[in-house]
Amino acid sequence: MKKTIITVVGKDTVGIIASVCTYLAENNINILDISQTIVNGYFNMMMVTDASEAAKSAVEIADEMEELGRKMNLSIRCMHEDIFNTMHRV
Repeated sequence: MKKTIITVVGKDTVGIIASVCTYLAENNINILDISQTIVNGYFNMMMVTDASEAAKSAVEIADEMEELGRKMNLSIRCMHEDIFNTMHRV
């Protein structure tokens, strides 16, 4: 399994979850876990996904997710689970 961590942060607007999930479904990326919250009008979502069935490379997915974020005035970051864990080790 190729787990990928996706984070989405920005001002809350209609359709954020729908847009992100549509991209994932179109690229055969399965959501394993999802958490989202809205604090004082700011949206924050973290997803653990399985990209092992995706036809695109991790770099292509990360670039396209980042572009989706730019179009929606959000910060969308996508990284392999190992990188995420290393970055957030205490």
